[in-house]
Amino acid sequence: MKKIKTAPFLPSEVEVNEISGTKAQVIAYPFESGYAVTLAHPLRRLLLGSSIGYAPISVKIEGAAHEFDSIRGMHEDIAVLIIHLKSIRFRIKEGLDRAVVSYSFKGPKEVTAADLVNDQVDVVNPEAPLATLNEDGELNFTLEIAKGIGYVPSEDLREEIESDAIALDAFFTPVRKANYSIENVLVEDNPDYEKIVFEIETDGQLSPVEAFTNALETMNRQLSVFSNVLEIDLESGRSAQGGTGSELKAFMVPVDALGLSARSFNSLDRAGIKYLGELVLMGEQEIKAIKNLGKKSLDEIQEVLAEHGFGADYELSDEMRSALEKKIAQIKEKA
Repeated sequence: MKKIKTAPFLPSEVEVNEISGTKAQVIAYPFESGYAVTLAHPLRRLLLGSSIGYAPISVKIEGAAHEFDSIRGMHEDIAVLIIHLKSIRFRIKEGLDRAVVSYSFKGPKEVTAADLVNDQVDVVNPEAPLATLNEDGELNFTLEIAKGIGYVPSEDLREEIESDAIALDAFFTPVRKANYSIENVLVEDNPDYEKIVFEIETDGQLSPVEAFTNALETMNRQLSVFSNVLEIDLESGRSAQGGTGSELKAFMVPVDALGLSARSFNSLDRAGIKYLGELVLMGEQEIKAIKNLGKKSLDEIQEVLAEHGFGADYELSDEMRSALEKKIAQIKEKA
């Protein structure tokens, strides 16, 4: 029997089962009938299309002019070598977006992905084969590895690489499988509620739980385009006019609208401080540490804070601090 409702049922249960380093199951329930697939389908698309990975995008091979060439003393021709390179799953160390690495091997040797690990890059499938060199074989090449999402064909990369390099199809996505199933679940004698069961598998560049978390964050960022205009608090699902969002407005006054002197404003601007809320988050000691900010400017800023209700006795709650930090980060990310 259907009941009159003023809002859909909110799911409350999430289970994360890490089967291995590359496989995981994420379960969420209970959803109103029809809501599970509404959420699951775009999340699957984001898992496959927006998960960040690394891939080789170009290679320069000494003694080879093109991908259909061959090298003396190497069993494989260049086309097979390129196929092997594209199958190796790299990771760039130190969080860089690109890395250019050079390698030199002499035979006799079975070259594998493990031989490509160095101070700049790592590999997650070290056992993958690369080339077989005879006693007189020598393989010298320079590889460019990039960070990205999805798939980019080699023809779209030619303008980004050096003219004497061979462009490679870039398979960035680290997600091998992202499937979901919808099951019925009983809630208060009603069997029509639904459960989502995600099955996620990655290649090891990142864990399946990380991939799922990234997909959720991407979805939230995409939806945030509406929150700035319509003043929606996506965290609580309420209109900002009736909750935390309206309170945040007081913190979002631009620094250039505070009436500060040129010296004070320039010091804050050079420090990348754009909003009143950033000063509230910093506190007096951090504000004092701003470069080229003298005592006169500090006194002026403290007066402005007090005028807006954020004097020395103002205390920021943990909930408000978290909401304010997220709000400022979102705005700066879009700027």
